[in-house]
Order: sequence, then structure tokens, then C-alpha cells
Amino acid sequence: MTLTDIQQRDAQDPLRPLRDLFDLPPGMIYLDGNSLGALPRAVPARMAEVLAREWGRDLIQSWNSAGWFDLPARVGDKIAPLIGARAGEVVATDTTSINLYKALSAALNLAAQDAPSRRTIVSERSNFPTDLYIAEALCRERGGTLKLVESHQIAASLGDDVAVLMLTHVNYRTGAMHDMAAVTRAAHAAGARVVWDLAHSAGAVPVDLHGADADFAVGCGYKYLNGGPGAPAFVWVHPRHVDRCWQPLAGWWGHAAPFAFTPDYQPAAGITRYQCGTQPIVSLSALDCALDVFAEAEKLGGMTALRAKSLALTDLFIESVEQLCPGAFTLVTPLEHAQRGSQVCLTPTEQLPAGSAYAIVQALIARGVVGDFRAGDAEQPDILRFGFTPLYLSYENVRLSAQTLREVLLNKEYELPEFNRKRAVT
Repeated sequence: MTLTDIQQRDAQDPLRPLRDLFDLPPGMIYLDGNSLGALPRAVPARMAEVLAREWGRDLIQSWNSAGWFDLPARVGDKIAPLIGARAGEVVATDTTSINLYKALSAALNLAAQDAPSRRTIVSERSNFPTDLYIAEALCRERGGTLKLVESHQIAASLGDDVAVLMLTHVNYRTGAMHDMAAVTRAAHAAGARVVWDLAHSAGAVPVDLHGADADFAVGCGYKYLNGGPGAPAFVWVHPRHVDRCWQPLAGWWGHAAPFAFTPDYQPAAGITRYQCGTQPIVSLSALDCALDVFAEAEKLGGMTALRAKSLALTDLFIESVEQLCPGAFTLVTPLEHAQRGSQVCLTPTEQLPAGSAYAIVQALIARGVVGDFRAGDAEQPDILRFGFTPLYLSYENVRLSAQTLREVLLNKEYELPEFNRKRAVT
């Protein structure tokens, strides 16, 4: 495609108006929305209102007058249609890690009730580390076993000792996406329940938790949902499970009558019991406002249209890198649309110096193309990771990013000392 072709494609893009809903720095091409979403334009004014009026003027009255107390449920209801859940089934609360602890604990509790001999958690070796750490800690606490396998070994690993299969829907390192419905069917057929981490799929790809008959799901508020750094996460539990057991962090916000102040715990009905302590209202308010972008996207085709553009953007990037940087990178992300999330991951080939991936990313950032780097190990290579958020990226952005990558390689900018100094966050 020529530049003219690409510009025409942008001019005809039905989602083009959504870009104006974000405050993006001029001259920057932001390909890191899979790590931290961009700032929606409406959020600063909403934050000013929360700080100056709701907190500053109305103070404690805002728990009632501004609806602070019900905010986790209201935000959850905005997230629900993005993940195939129903109203009243999702609550925005705590962090993804804390919610995973709650959901995984509850799943293990159900297994202990139904099949006490099942005490194994199965997950992918390449799953996001915090998920593995939490699973490991729970296994240590309960005398269970954490079994790590490769993606292609999942089905064969579901023996009669497995209580829970814990997976991230879209892999954070590779962008590879599981067939949620098929995997869940296989787990159920083997007698296990499934906990899904939607951190890299909620807001980026269509998710249908009910259609897949999933058991538990958690997800992130600050990646594709654009809720801001450290934004509250969310948790969903299938209605058939939600009232069967306590979640382990029984706190007063999850009580059936929190302002009765009884000394004993009585869990609230439904997903409300998955709250724990007092919620971060300022952060929740930012996420609440940010999610309004998806209401505007719904008018233009919703997640179906966003998914179509995401695939077109990632296809264009893959094709452009192959054309402009021939032989320099190996594609880590699957080519097949059904197996790909909304990111593209590359690893340098032998054409480039060993260990150059980090410096290449830093050189790109210096030129205004922002992606990120994930370190490898003996089993996994270093990768350059690029997230494609169709809410605000254009096709011209994508082509220019690949051209910039070519220039970095031609000029050998990855050899410069300033790009080889490791920072705390990569």
C-alpha cells in the first residue's frame, strides 16, 4: 500500500472520530496501550469535579449525593458488555492480582466441596508472572500443586487431580489468544473450572464469558480500558458459583449490611461480596469516565468494529515490518486472526546484535514511537512489544512506525550508549 492508499483508508475509517476523544501528545505514535492506555479528554474535567466539588465541597455527603458507595457496581456494569457479562455481575475493585487471589481461592473452595482430591492448578509457563506467583502461594498455603505447561500441552494436562485451569486470554508476551469457549469446554469435560485473566483482552477483543460458559474472570482497568495508572481492576463470577462460597478477603464492603456494623460476617448476595475494603473513589471515577469512550464506540459498531480495525492495524504493521526490515525480526505473534490479540511482538534475528531488543525500543521511543520491551530467558527470547488500540491509532501511524523502525536499524541507533542503559521500568 502506498502512503496515499493508507491516507485514504484513514479518511474512510468509520472509527476515526474516536481519536478525538483522547488527549495524545503531538508527534507521538503510541503503541503501548496494552501496558497503559492513553488519557481520554473528558477525564481531567471529571477529576476536577470529583476533587473540587464532591470531595472538596460536599465532603462525606458525597457517599450518598454523588453515589460514591455504588460506584464499583456502576463501573462494573459499564465493563460487563465488553466481556459478555450481564448487569449486576461485575464489580470494579482492587487490583487484578488481588481479584485473581479472590477468584482462584473461590475456585479452589468449590473444588474442595465437590471433589476434594482435586488440588492441582494448571497454567501456562508463559502466563503473566503475578498470576503464577499467586497460584504458587495458594498451593503452598493449601498443600496443592501448581503445574506449568506449554500452550499445546494444556488439554493433555487436565487429569483427574486438576481443580482449576488458570489462563490469560491473550498472552502478555506473545499476543497469542486462546479459544476461550473451546478451552473452557475441555476443562469442564475434565472436571476442572477455569479462571480467565482478561488483562490483555478486555476492551481490545470481543469477549463472551457467558457464551464460553466461563467460571471466573478478572481483568485490568488501566490497559485497553484507559482508566489511568493503577486504575481499579474488575472481577466476574458466573452466577452458578457466586453465592456458593465466601471469597477469602471478607471485608465490610462485601458484607450484606455493611452499615449494620455487626461483629460477624454475612456475605452480600452476588458479586458484591467480592469487594473487600473501602474503594479508591478518585481512581474509580477516572475509570468510570474513561469507559464512556466505549459508549461512543458502540454507536460506531462497538467491539465488532474495534476488532476489525485492530486486525487491520496489526496486519498492516506485520506486512510493513516484513517489507521495510526484511529478515531483521521473527514474528512471535500468531498470524491467524483467531489466535491473535491486539498486539504484535517481534524478536531480533541473527542479523542484529544479541541483546539489542531493549536498545531498539529505546531508540524508537526517542523518535516518538512508543512501544515496550519484555526480557527473555533461556527458554524465551527478548521481545519488542507493540500494542494497537483501534480507538485512537490510525493506519498512517502504523506505517510511520514501521518506517521509523527501519531508520533505527539503518542508522544502528541501538548501538548508542544512552539506549543501552536499563531503566527500572522497561
